[in-house]
Amino acid sequence: MRVGEGVAAPSRVAITPAAVEVVERLRARHGAVVFHQSGGCCDGSSPMCFAEGDLILGPRDVVLGEVAGAAFCMTSAQYRLWEHTHLTVDVVPGRGAGFSLEAPDGIRFLIRSRLLTEDEAASPAAVPAG
Repeated sequence: MRVGEGVAAPSRVAITPAAVEVVERLRARHGAVVFHQSGGCCDGSSPMCFAEGDLILGPRDVVLGEVAGAAFCMTSAQYRLWEHTHLTVDVVPGRGAGFSLEAPDGIRFLIRSRLLTEDEAASPAAVPAG
């Protein structure tokens, strides 16, 4: 599930150094991981981190990019609502209400967002996952 090999487009998703450390710990425990941007179920709009293979991506999912070696995905319907934003995965103290791998550690991933610049908005869109 690697994204855009050989493609040099501006990123639509990034990750903070603190969140990278958490991803590395989760990867050591669970193997490869993948993010899926929640669309409102369980933990609202938090990014959910799953062991790769525990989340089945379908033809309506898109891959926005890769953060800390993990694909970052969301449904195409949600992407149409968020396509004008750049997303940054961060981590904060507190337990979320979802099924994300970091929940037992008393922390949770969250998204910080901003509008895309004109150059970013002109770059290729998300890649279909299905």
